[in-house]
Amino acid sequence: MADARNTNPSLLAVSDLHVGFSENRSFVADLTPRSHSDWLIVAGDVGEFVGDIEWALGLLSERFAKVIWVPGNHELWTHRRDTIELRGTERYEYLLAMCERVGVVTPEDPFPMWEDDDGPTVVAPLFLLYDYTFRPDGAATKEEGLARAYSSGVVATDETLLHPDPFPSIDAWCAVRLAETERRLAELPSGSRTVLVNHFPLVREPTRVLRYPDFAQWCGTVRTADWPLRFNATAVVYGHLHIPRTTWYDGVRHEEVSLGYPREWERRDKPPRIPRQILPLPG
Repeated sequence: MADARNTNPSLLAVSDLHVGFSENRSFVADLTPRSHSDWLIVAGDVGEFVGDIEWALGLLSERFAKVIWVPGNHELWTHRRDTIELRGTERYEYLLAMCERVGVVTPEDPFPMWEDDDGPTVVAPLFLLYDYTFRPDGAATKEEGLARAYSSGVVATDETLLHPDPFPSIDAWCAVRLAETERRLAELPSGSRTVLVNHFPLVREPTRVLRYPDFAQWCGTVRTADWPLRFNATAVVYGHLHIPRTTWYDGVRHEEVSLGYPREWERRDKPPRIPRQILPLPG
């Protein structure tokens, strides 16, 4: 449990809390700020059921000075055991209304401004999805990539539970999200420093270490490869891969901040270093 007596505020981040697991739910129940002024980024996959998502975000919003959330693929699933049966954009809009109710910042809100000794930084929560362009080597089209995944048996559950309604496909929904988000980022004042927050990585490189390479198709889009440099990111925050680590690409720090499933984090030698400090830059 963190010590809130420390008065130096930090911008912290976590993702993939998956509170449907009792071990993870206990972890979130014990999650407290280091300072009463800390902000917390929650980069998606809080859970699959609306009740679980609201419990976790509501609890964290009561403890942290500001909570910033972006949806992961699991929040957008329409699960047969969920009491909320909405699909696609209607489900997303329902989650937005829930976040407004509990005081959580979403990708549809004005971008909040973080202030520390290094100056102001725009924290930009993004909702972008994926478009199957992180294809397996040798697959020239979405259809070829998916055929290879189905042949190997490595297919994301999204294919049955994540519905793009009213769009014809996930990649069509992704294209709309990319265009709108790119417009908003381009409107930031020239020279603005940013922290870009998305559930999925913004560049392809982090997926190269996946145990099952075919799964990368459900992990992002090549269209955001230049965003960290183009939008002056001091850090990129993401989750989804369940491989928490710090990497650098083109001089930009990328932080994968996932907790993951209990079977993953419980077998590690050390407890999860969650949440991760994004700003001020550690060290």
